[in-house]
Amino acid sequence: MSIAVPASSVPDPAIAGPVTPPVTGPAAVPGRGSTRRKLAAVALLAAALAATPGAAVAADSEPTPGRAPEGASAVLDGLKTYGQAVLRTGDGAVRQVPAGLHEMRVDGGGMLQTYGVGVAGYAQPEARYTESGWNGSPLEGKDGAGRIRWVLEHSYPQLNDLAELAKAAGAAALSAESAAAGTQVAIWRLADGAQVEASDPAAEQLADYLQREAGRMAEPPPSLALDPGEVSGPVTGAVGSRLGPVTVRTGAQSVTVTPDVAALAMGVRVVDEQGRPLTAAADGTRLYFEVPPGTADGLASVVVQGSTKVPVGRLFANGVPNQAQIVAGSSESATTATATALWPAPEPVPMGAVSGTAVPSAGSEPTTGIGTETETEDSPAGERLATSGSSAATPVIASLAVGLVVLGGMVVLLLRKRPLEGEQDEV
Repeated sequence: MSIAVPASSVPDPAIAGPVTPPVTGPAAVPGRGSTRRKLAAVALLAAALAATPGAAVAADSEPTPGRAPEGASAVLDGLKTYGQAVLRTGDGAVRQVPAGLHEMRVDGGGMLQTYGVGVAGYAQPEARYTESGWNGSPLEGKDGAGRIRWVLEHSYPQLNDLAELAKAAGAAALSAESAAAGTQVAIWRLADGAQVEASDPAAEQLADYLQREAGRMAEPPPSLALDPGEVSGPVTGAVGSRLGPVTVRTGAQSVTVTPDVAALAMGVRVVDEQGRPLTAAADGTRLYFEVPPGTADGLASVVVQGSTKVPVGRLFANGVPNQAQIVAGSSESATTATATALWPAPEPVPMGAVSGTAVPSAGSEPTTGIGTETETEDSPAGERLATSGSSAATPVIASLAVGLVVLGGMVVLLLRKRPLEGEQDEV
């Protein structure tokens, strides 16, 4: 295997050409003056571009961190039950690859059996994986995703009567190794369109049968999830606020509900719809964060944990797309999910303010309200201005002001320098 070596950052003289020595003497003066004017123009242009609203939009479009993983987390043990397959790559190369079932150890207890999704990637033992949906995975938007789940539900190890499986496929006797190899080959074909064949004839017949008969099934639900993963709102009233609901989604009969340390320190409780404290929940339970009145700005989380089988067809990812694994079997496994509540405290009323009346600052003209046009409280714009004290143009004005400051500073730095000899001749 060849490894591409990045080109050196040092220019190659054969490409860049000979280095011209610096010009000295009177002949150099016009070039220097011209260069200074070009640099000034470039600086002005860069500052103007930085001041435009588009620059602010680009800065705001940076990707935001994703949510914490939900469900099970596991470490890959390695390939346990497998046969061999022959892979033909796009460049005409032919190579033999192992094909079969992996095993994973679930954090907190439990085991998973999984097949690889990407034929090109060799899953690395001891790599850490987290449960994931099909979105954002190699299966996203692919017609074969639902067919792969059908294969998993109708083949080994879910269907572990190998004589019955061989009969359905019209194949000779199947061993656990050949059944795993045939199933893996069918998954690779459906996921990648890979040109791959099982080395064992019975395994190849099984792969053909599974690929031909595969129907379409929906994506399986997560083993444990909280929907939504974040709620927010203000703390109002004499009794505080109840933020939520957050709905539990799980296959477990029961899960534990535990507020985090921050919630306990601030007196935030996790309650049900009737306001009763919750320590356990089931599928469909709705949770609320009860925040005491007067609580300062903050956030708190609730951790939900349980033990359940991870659904067949659920994906496990490790950040390398072609090393993704898909669940073919699960024991009772530990699962975890977290939801967060975020709240602002009430804004303090300015000193001297009278209900419905603005108090003028010292030295300002009193406002009578005669002949003054104001937006009503019923209008959306009026509500925005009353809340924030600004308008929708504020971000644009701010970005322009910053750009002008940068522009002025660069011009001053460039033009305050003492002119070089000979520049007076150019004026």
